[in-house]
Amino acid sequence: MKQWQKWTVAAALVVVAGGGLATFNHFKTNASKEDSVLNYSLDSDIQTLDISKSSDQYSTTILGNTESNLLRLNAKGEPVPDLAKSYSVSSDGLTYTVQLRSGLKWSDGSELAAKDFVYSWQRLADPKTGSQYAYLTSGVKNADDIMAGKKPVSSLGVTAKGDTLTFKLEKPMQQFKYLLSFAQLMPQKESYVKDQGSHYGTTAKNQIYSGPYKLEGWNGTNESFKMVKNPDYWDAKNVKTKQVNWQVIKNPESAIKLYQQGKVDRAKIYGTPEIYEANKNNKAATTTPLAVSSYLEYNQAKNPFLANQKIRQALNLATNRQALADQASGGTRYAATGLVPKNLVKATNGQDLASYVNPGYKYDPTQAKKLFKEGLQEVNKGKMNVTIETDADAVVSKSTVDYLKQAWESTFGSDISVTEKIVPIKQRMQDAQNGNFDITLTNWTGDYQDGVSYYNMFKTPTTGTNSGQFKNDAFTAAVNQAENQDANKPAARDADFKKAEAALKDQANLNPLYSWKRIILNRPNVKGVVLNPTGLQLDLTHAYRD
Repeated sequence: MKQWQKWTVAAALVVVAGGGLATFNHFKTNASKEDSVLNYSLDSDIQTLDISKSSDQYSTTILGNTESNLLRLNAKGEPVPDLAKSYSVSSDGLTYTVQLRSGLKWSDGSELAAKDFVYSWQRLADPKTGSQYAYLTSGVKNADDIMAGKKPVSSLGVTAKGDTLTFKLEKPMQQFKYLLSFAQLMPQKESYVKDQGSHYGTTAKNQIYSGPYKLEGWNGTNESFKMVKNPDYWDAKNVKTKQVNWQVIKNPESAIKLYQQGKVDRAKIYGTPEIYEANKNNKAATTTPLAVSSYLEYNQAKNPFLANQKIRQALNLATNRQALADQASGGTRYAATGLVPKNLVKATNGQDLASYVNPGYKYDPTQAKKLFKEGLQEVNKGKMNVTIETDADAVVSKSTVDYLKQAWESTFGSDISVTEKIVPIKQRMQDAQNGNFDITLTNWTGDYQDGVSYYNMFKTPTTGTNSGQFKNDAFTAAVNQAENQDANKPAARDADFKKAEAALKDQANLNPLYSWKRIILNRPNVKGVVLNPTGLQLDLTHAYRD
């Protein structure tokens, strides 16, 4: 890998040398010294404010701060009442009863009612919506049949009577309390959604808000907008910040510069190796858990080479994960031990779940060459030409694809040619959903702090998040065992997850690369910010400038 390392050093010198030449006057900030204003940035564009259809972390960040759910995660990561006044769970874990707070309102002043939650759950499960998160409703009575088009959405086990919501489950779900805080299951007003039609959630004006803030100034494509305090939020008296200015800053160096100029209150330093190295000793730098996993998805449905198990196993064996994490990310990532990332949750025995379920991925170029040649003979289509697709806005992702191209072509020689496809995140997500790719680099943040948040994404080829459309019976059986027979047996459930990881490795359905470290510069006088390792990563509900 010496050639790749030399390229990396050269690129680093260019990045560092060029950093001082960047111009920042195109960033229109409304920075203020007033205590009631905060200034934040997003790494990429908002894709949509349609609650049911959003799936990227940037849209989730805005939705999570402008909308509310029954519960909200506190600073300890515990779901506590938000729009709910209280909730209870039956002894068998199959019924959740939620009492709403009285007098809840939407940002337009209209009543926010229990039926708005029923509609949101139904809309997510409805196959006509086409939500990638529809699978989250699985386990609620009739959800699977609704998603399969076998039953009407009205049969979903979510009902409302007055200010009381009742959820009927088909099986105990350890993660269900987290779903009651999840952004894609926040309430939606049916009459408003239908009135907006195809315009719903496409701009700030085409959405109404139930949370601590309202979004203003986003027209669907612009990169500068703001959140203002929502006076109709039930707990508005405890929202101390009147305005949060947002701007999309895709260049990590620009974000650091604006932080140094006092124009943004937070900047991540894990975006590139060079930025991390230059800022890791800053007193304002803090490291907090971030449960993000990066992995390759192989299009097993459309690419005959990748449909071959030996070729997929060879590509996995030709991937040196530790070197990749060290070199492509400059130490800002942890080498993957499996699909589930480091710092998601602890297993029952006290180990980090990622360590406990570790199936033993290894780097073995000799075995990789052997399997690759055997696979090529089985496919019998000559040389393998393959494209790896990733996001244009993610510097480490680009470096990762550079590394993999060099590693695989060095290992397999003239038997393979790797092409890099670097596109905006929106296109990469659309290509993944439409199956328009060979190999895609996916970065996935857990929805909640439980292994199922990762494992249930791949139970069937038709799951919206199974872009490679693979079927692994052993994997599915292990996950189903964890979600059903072992749902209330924590140790057995962890053992099921271990079997699931082993099944993924054996068939090489995915190629886990690394999980993330969150190292950020935080303005020391900004208090009350809640950082979550999963779901809504940045919650500014109670943030304020001291």
